[in-house]
Amino acid sequence: MTADTHIAAVGTYSAATDESVHTVAVDPHTGAMRQLDAVAAGPDPTFVTFGPSGEYLYVAVREEGEGVIRSYAVDRDTGELTERDSAPSGAAAPCYCSVDKTGRCLLVAHYAGGAVSMLSLDADSGVGSPVETIDHRGSSVDSDRQTAPHPHSITLGPEDRFAYVPDLGTDQLHTYVIECDEPSLSRVEAVDLSPGSGPRHLSFAPGGERAYLINELDSTVTVLNRESDGTLTERASVSTLPAEFEGDNKTAEIAVHPSGKYVYGSNRGLDSIATFEVDGEEIEQVDQTATGGEWPRHFAIAPDGALLFAENRHTDDIVAFDVDSQTGGLTPTGESLSVSEPVCMQWLPDRS
Repeated sequence: MTADTHIAAVGTYSAATDESVHTVAVDPHTGAMRQLDAVAAGPDPTFVTFGPSGEYLYVAVREEGEGVIRSYAVDRDTGELTERDSAPSGAAAPCYCSVDKTGRCLLVAHYAGGAVSMLSLDADSGVGSPVETIDHRGSSVDSDRQTAPHPHSITLGPEDRFAYVPDLGTDQLHTYVIECDEPSLSRVEAVDLSPGSGPRHLSFAPGGERAYLINELDSTVTVLNRESDGTLTERASVSTLPAEFEGDNKTAEIAVHPSGKYVYGSNRGLDSIATFEVDGEEIEQVDQTATGGEWPRHFAIAPDGALLFAENRHTDDIVAFDVDSQTGGLTPTGESLSVSEPVCMQWLPDRS
């Protein structure tokens, strides 16, 4: 492995016995990808996240009934994964997990389980049973998708004091205080969003003063200001679709470019990445780029911001794009990797 090669982990939809969590080597100059290792983590390990040191990978697995979090040791030189531990996730159908900067707390959102949880981690990748599991309550206006709570992600704020949970089923964005010394998770507030919007994922701008929330059901992005006490205030909203689009669409992932100048969101149906330019408290849609496949449930921006990788679930591929630093525009590099139903891609942290 060369010094400038990036390693990423990929989660997928898969059967319990399939090789379903992959490590991938990525050339940061060309976007070329090659598989390093793959393990059978269980049914539908759809979300993965590294601990802050990069020594361990944590995987949210949708076992029947209560979900499971599995941990793997990561060989930085070869990408090899070695299973280390597992524990119940706290509720059914975990769909997202995140680890705080100290590597002591793991937070989980459960879509079908309607709950969030906190698990303790030890220095050797040990995963403890949930120390907190908090049920969400309520519903909203969509009779197909919003008859019950559906927490879809749990994102740590810039200072690791607060965690933010978009709930697709209730059209709310919840704020939690987290404590990892004596582990606890406490709800602070819930911001009510536009009925039928279906909030899904959240991404913070560099510095953390602004957040961008992608809404699955109405294909919009909400811009929010973050106050010093961790609370969020809605400032603007914009569509992820071109004005002429007609048809069904569901958004999925959102990410801010490392420069803070651009925001990207994925459209499933239109099968594109929408590019937005940041202008103060507002964003303007400036481009739509076809992902080269179907149903981009996730995408990942390279750590230096030079490349973007779209995970096309329905066409079983990851497609690489160059990012124009002057305009934010995306151009296919011609590189892709075949992976069965890829739905999450996360970068191995740099050594520190």
